[in-house]
Amino acid sequence: MYSQLTPHRAVPVELPGHYAALRTTGDGPVVLLVPGYTGSKEDFVPLLDPIADAGYQALAIDLPGQMDTPGPDDENAYLPAALGTGLAELVEKLAADGRPVLLVGHSFGGLVARRAVLAGAPIAGLTLLSSGPGELPQGIRRQVLELGDPLLRQHGVAAAQQAQEALNRENPRWQSLSEPLREFFRARFLRNNPAALLGMARGLRTEPDLVADLSRRLRSNSTGCLVACGIADDTWPPAVQRDMADRLEADYAAILGAGHSPAVEAPEALLDVLLPTWNTWLA
Repeated sequence: MYSQLTPHRAVPVELPGHYAALRTTGDGPVVLLVPGYTGSKEDFVPLLDPIADAGYQALAIDLPGQMDTPGPDDENAYLPAALGTGLAELVEKLAADGRPVLLVGHSFGGLVARRAVLAGAPIAGLTLLSSGPGELPQGIRRQVLELGDPLLRQHGVAAAQQAQEALNRENPRWQSLSEPLREFFRARFLRNNPAALLGMARGLRTEPDLVADLSRRLRSNSTGCLVACGIADDTWPPAVQRDMADRLEADYAAILGAGHSPAVEAPEALLDVLLPTWNTWLA
């Protein structure tokens, strides 16, 4: 079983812009991994050592307001466009030594990653992992965001975590997790800046469809693109992500054995797609 607590060789570092990150050693092309809503750099740990072993340097970050990266008390700073501008600046600094940078965005992180590309991030390839063409479609995940907004505003992060805990008591999947992993999720949620939770949630409910703009930018720079998701993704349906890939003229892969989080649910199958694709882009 893989999880956010899977052992790895990466070390914690702080990147320009005060981004907390896990970094592997190596001087190969950089793979910059961007997490989703309520996520963190730890969501990628099953991938880090294999990416390094394949000759890349892996950098998994916390977005501002998440886990170990500080952020302002301004909801607007956490919309995809604002976060994308900051991410583009980070990519520019990472690429300054001439190494190619491959950008990977998971879920909400995919919305941020594409905004970074539209803001001019000098990347050698873009992977959108379990992300979508725009705002979340109607469904349970969107309903949770809508119900959580007034709770967060009136009572704060701790109250939202307690409500989440109450729901999880009825969730067999949550109950099947080890206590250390459940404690990690509790502690991580409590470390979110409340403005970040509110701003990112608003972004997930309002982000426009920017696929045409992104497609033009990728084509103008001859930048490779991959759309990948779990075959059982319950956030943006796989059919929606497949359509996005077609509109982007991108490669597409549905990962067997995975839902919304292939990096921890089926990392080996995901790597079987990622590594050959990246190698082709850089050949």
